[in-house]
Amino acid sequence: MTMELPPEQTGAAAWYGPEMSRSTEWLMPLSPAEIAEVESATKKLVARDADIAQIKPSDFALPMLGRKLKARVEEEVLNGRGFLLLRGLPVERWSIKEAATAFFGLGAHLGSARSQNGKGHVLGHVQDLGLASDDPNVRIYQTHERQTFHTDSCDIVGLLCLKTAQSGGLSALVSSTTIFNEMRRRRPDLLKLLFEPLATDRRGEVPEGQKPYFLLPPFNWYKGYLSAIYQRQYIDSAQRFDDAPRMTPQLIEALDMFDALTNDPKLNMFMEFKPGDVQLVHNHTLLHDRTNFLDWPEPERKRHLLRLWLAADRARPLPDAYAQRYGSVAIGDRGGIIVRGTQLNAPLEAV
Repeated sequence: MTMELPPEQTGAAAWYGPEMSRSTEWLMPLSPAEIAEVESATKKLVARDADIAQIKPSDFALPMLGRKLKARVEEEVLNGRGFLLLRGLPVERWSIKEAATAFFGLGAHLGSARSQNGKGHVLGHVQDLGLASDDPNVRIYQTHERQTFHTDSCDIVGLLCLKTAQSGGLSALVSSTTIFNEMRRRRPDLLKLLFEPLATDRRGEVPEGQKPYFLLPPFNWYKGYLSAIYQRQYIDSAQRFDDAPRMTPQLIEALDMFDALTNDPKLNMFMEFKPGDVQLVHNHTLLHDRTNFLDWPEPERKRHLLRLWLAADRARPLPDAYAQRYGSVAIGDRGGIIVRGTQLNAPLEAV
């Protein structure tokens, strides 16, 4: 029996880059009053040396911004185009502790922070650590290399820009919903292969009792929702494991077409971060990327982003198979990377 593909997807998530680039509907400039709320909540926590990893919404009062931000994220990120850019946090006058506290406090109003690596980091640092991705235990965000379009293991990924590179390091987004539609129109035979489980490398961060790779289809259709999970380099590197299912020439053709569509300027869009920008991206309907970059020679000027992985409390349902990667599919308590001995913490520097 041949698989029947889900219907063509309509709605705000099925967007095209050039049109979206011309829009400003995804930009949310913060007002002076909203920034003052964030700074007031931040100063109280920093003054008592609060554990950033334990910050709850009740610890970080945002009477005006909190409700507005939550409503916009639910409507536009989780159920709309899939992303939002907040602009205007005054990071240039903040210490790293203040920036981390403010960012984590904002995130607490949107969901539960998840561990981004086997070390239990709920606050990530996206910096070039002088590493290279040809090491199978290195994640690409630790390098200056282009990342290629991918998803992260959470409902929402948030980035706060502290410092930009000398050149490059642009953020790129593409709709996985639009990729589905394009493949459905052009090559439905190849699209069907992307609804079959394939192996993706865990890059050495293996939860207890699990294989060093997980088996999930790039596209999943569940309870009327089309979700994508994808990282091509890690799909390719999973072939290093003898017991991983082998990729057929047809599957490679399907993945190559998927990649070609992510890189098609008719589909994707690029944005340049400014210090103080917060980008919020829905992993189930968008893929994100970063161009390679040339950094400043001075350590204090180097490109530096903070990152959050969030489990949103108003997120969509996900199929049970996602538990291989997400630990659980329970809404509000899923995603992230937990291995034996993981203790959640929020480091103030890349380690």
